[in-house]
Amino acid sequence: MTKELGVGILGCGNISTTYFSLSPLFKGIKVLACADINPAAAEVKAKEYGVRAQTVEDLLANEELDVIVNLTIPDAHFAVSKAILQAGKHVYSEKPLTVTLQQGKELQALGREKGLAIGCAPDTFLGGAHQLARAYIEEGGVGRITSGTCHVMSPGMEMWHPNPGFFFLNGGGPILDLGPYYIANLINFLGPVKRVAALTTMANPTRTVTSEPLKGTIIPVETPTNIHALLEFAEGATITLSASWDVWSHRHANMELYGTEGSIYVPDPNFFGGVVEASGRDKDIKPLKDWDHPFGKANQEHPNGPRANYRTAGLADMAMALIEGRDIRCSIDRALHGVDVMTSILRSGAEGNFIGTTTTCTKPAALGIDEALALLA
Repeated sequence: MTKELGVGILGCGNISTTYFSLSPLFKGIKVLACADINPAAAEVKAKEYGVRAQTVEDLLANEELDVIVNLTIPDAHFAVSKAILQAGKHVYSEKPLTVTLQQGKELQALGREKGLAIGCAPDTFLGGAHQLARAYIEEGGVGRITSGTCHVMSPGMEMWHPNPGFFFLNGGGPILDLGPYYIANLINFLGPVKRVAALTTMANPTRTVTSEPLKGTIIPVETPTNIHALLEFAEGATITLSASWDVWSHRHANMELYGTEGSIYVPDPNFFGGVVEASGRDKDIKPLKDWDHPFGKANQEHPNGPRANYRTAGLADMAMALIEGRDIRCSIDRALHGVDVMTSILRSGAEGNFIGTTTTCTKPAALGIDEALALLA
């Protein structure tokens, strides 16, 4: 039986560093080659990480590769993932899977036709903090979840990203860029969404880049940058989700879920770790006892302090699922449902109506301590 899948990386921009540097932490995957429409970018990464730089065409034809990671810009995800499947290889895509539901359904159908797997980030819901929160919820710690709030708000991407223009084009915006982390985590806790409603706006028709090397560049805004949504889950919970790049400061928590017996406070779904707090009917909010989950342990230094970063865990889980013949946690069905939810939010904002989802999914299998350890090299 195969114990390791050969991996190619297509797209050598900012996010590729994460995949190159963290993939050696995991079993089941070995990055062998990379490509980019800018050959120089691929050469730089290949030299830095000891892999082979190839043209896009040669990467797709490389017989050593079982799966190709799609790290292109969101608007290119569909065409690139389709080309990977047509080349006979499994796909693992950065989020969002696609920028329209129809594109996602086409990929799903093509993968089934060819017997190929499609996985998709985010995988942060596999983090120690979020799996601890899930375990506490499923143990009945706060009773049945009835409602909640989620907030992901900032001034925007143009202040730090080296090439932020694509974030503000169709296929970008805070819902399709940051929404996947929150929606994937909510699916992890609550399962599929039944219907949504939203109000959407944009503060300005253009943005001025303040990061290098494009400082001073004026970029157009083609997608809503301020979204306030309501999500009704099939299990009955109703959640408020606010996602904005028009907010300079705020005091909202990232995610709070309210149950019939108490409340639980979940750290930022964009990251793997953090402190989970909860209260019962006594309203006494306390941290949950840390359970020593391997994907909650700090492994990187950041300006705000040590941080747990295990991105690529979803790719490794996909590889091991293919090797072991089990369900993929970051599966096409869950990613497609996430696209359905996000595009329905944007459609609701444009039309002013409640929009029912047309896809569904199951909750991913929980990833406890033993399951997480089994993914690590």
